[in-house]
Amino acid sequence: MNAKDTDTADHKALLAWQIAMGADEAIDDAVIDRFSTSVASVASAGQAAAQAKQSTTPLTQGPKPVAARPVQSIAGGSAESATTAAQAAQTLAELREAMQNFDGGLLKRSAKNLVFSDGVAGAPVMIVGEAPGADEDREGKPFVGVSGQLLDKMLVAADMSRETNVYISNILPWRPLGNRAPDDAVTAMCLPFIRRHIELARPTMVLMLGGVSAKALLGTTEGITRLRGKWKSLSIAGENIPALPIYHPAYLLRQPHLKGLAWRDFLAAKHKLADTVS
Repeated sequence: MNAKDTDTADHKALLAWQIAMGADEAIDDAVIDRFSTSVASVASAGQAAAQAKQSTTPLTQGPKPVAARPVQSIAGGSAESATTAAQAAQTLAELREAMQNFDGGLLKRSAKNLVFSDGVAGAPVMIVGEAPGADEDREGKPFVGVSGQLLDKMLVAADMSRETNVYISNILPWRPLGNRAPDDAVTAMCLPFIRRHIELARPTMVLMLGGVSAKALLGTTEGITRLRGKWKSLSIAGENIPALPIYHPAYLLRQPHLKGLAWRDFLAAKHKLADTVS
């Protein structure tokens, strides 16, 4: 092996060592022999390369200023402001608009749609559930998922339906993030809207599906197991409306052995409806 081959091998070994140490890219545009060039020449060459790079590279622009949009006037997210907004509505259409404009905090901002109602407005039977799920949030209607299908079947079996004599809504008009159970503050914020909703819909009876609905409307801490099947008097705007707590269909899907009790409650509602009509 001659001297030239030896130098080439040494250079390759040195390059391999540099790559192994992480030096895998050049810091200057031009190669500089830092062993044979004076320190001043190295600095001068580095500055020249930097200036050449700046001359060919466009300057990076700073953040683009964005003009602030005018502040929009919306109702604040509290029970007091909800009461004010709800009481100002004189029709169901106005109530829906008031809820669309209401600042519902994280509850509203994390949902896709307002889930206001479904069924026949002014029907004798009003069903109040707990909160929308993913299917309801996507379509903007209450009880359209699997639990809604079970509810429809039970209603039809009891000579009721959302197409003829049933009106449906929820305590919460927006889906809670992650389908979590609503806390007391969120329920208190939404309660004025559903109470005004019942007042404007003027049903002859209210069926409360689930513990959240029953406890919120009745103002009690008792659970649905103790409340279900017992007729209560719901005071709305000075009027007493018969109200019946019933197991939520979603709960019945998890506890199918309780469907018989729920069916008994729907039959009780059917008989009371017949007595009211007659």
